[in-house]
Amino acid sequence: MMEVNRFSLLPVVVLCALTAARFSYAAGNKADLVKHLNRFNKPSVKSIKSPDGDVIDCVHISHQSAFDHPSLKNHEIQMRPNYHPEGMNYESMKISSENQRPITQLWHVNGNCPKGTIPVRRTRKKDILRASSVKKYGQKSSLSTVAHPSSIDLDLINQSGHQHAIAYVEGEFFGAKATMNVWDPQIQQTNEFSLSQIWLLGGSFASDLNSIEAGWQVSPDLYGDNNTRFFTYWTSDAYQSTGCYNLLCSGFIQINNEIALGASISPISKYHSSQYDISLLIWKDPEQGNWWMQFGNGKVLGYWPGSLFSYLTDSASMIQWGGEVVNSASDGQHTTTQMGSGHFPEEGFGKSSYFRNVQIVDGSNSLRAPKDIATFTEQPNCYDVQMGRNDGWGSYIYYGGPGRNTNCP
Repeated sequence: MMEVNRFSLLPVVVLCALTAARFSYAAGNKADLVKHLNRFNKPSVKSIKSPDGDVIDCVHISHQSAFDHPSLKNHEIQMRPNYHPEGMNYESMKISSENQRPITQLWHVNGNCPKGTIPVRRTRKKDILRASSVKKYGQKSSLSTVAHPSSIDLDLINQSGHQHAIAYVEGEFFGAKATMNVWDPQIQQTNEFSLSQIWLLGGSFASDLNSIEAGWQVSPDLYGDNNTRFFTYWTSDAYQSTGCYNLLCSGFIQINNEIALGASISPISKYHSSQYDISLLIWKDPEQGNWWMQFGNGKVLGYWPGSLFSYLTDSASMIQWGGEVVNSASDGQHTTTQMGSGHFPEEGFGKSSYFRNVQIVDGSNSLRAPKDIATFTEQPNCYDVQMGRNDGWGSYIYYGGPGRNTNCP
């Protein structure tokens, strides 16, 4: 099997399913806009201009927006988890590249944030103006942003336009891990997106779903470009009013000064060429009850406090690994927005997108391969998923596709 370049702490991108509608600002809305910009952009001790046009502000760790949340006003920052899952193999996470090319976020070219601060991608007026409203900026649509493999309502899925190609398990889980390769899928419409991520889910899909999500995405509406970016998301009420992408609302507490949520990453996997991937682990600290996130070689990024959730206060009842796109069908045909590499699973390594070493964290805080893993996709002729297992990759999936083609009109 071809050697893989593993980026251990490479953050990856993701994007938001906001509507294409644009809104005008009256005087009151302009005041709202200023208020939201001040809320998003905390005072910084240093600012770094990224080659892609982003500005990364280095914000003191105690001044981050997480602490605007009512339940976190007096929260004492936990600087490290009390427990890691048993069975973590740090040797397998070390970078191994064909040419020792460093893997980083683009903003690192021009500087780094000092210790005691966290890097925050600055929100600008034009970012908010792309959203359907000030209040909706940074939030997903509440319609079918999660695949419903157990109880599928195809009419709802087709109405919402969200399509998936995933592997999933159901049961009682306390974390999930996988290594995924990173691509730059083509997006047809600016109100569409393509992402690859891990979902940890609890509750019912209808109204009270709890979800923690992380991976990479391309989302023109959210970021204003087609760059591949690392992202996170959370909700405790099925995307209705709680949660957001990255640090665009209070909730996730970041402790790492090297990785900016929502920032571009480089390099990207190329078709029939070098493959670059990241390892991502999310797990629940059995003592404190917080959900932690880590990249590759032990770089702990931060945590979602257990108090944000209802069902996830205990455990996750479903884990999903895979891709999601929005199909707006704007011209009456299926979108050409790509999922993953834009190629079907059967093309295999170097051509298709994958998740390898797929694992769950069980009740004894141990990492293990999932049992009874299944797959789901709404339209396999547009985007498909296949799974397998071998000694080198453990449990793995290939997934993705081109969208519109002769079999996907």
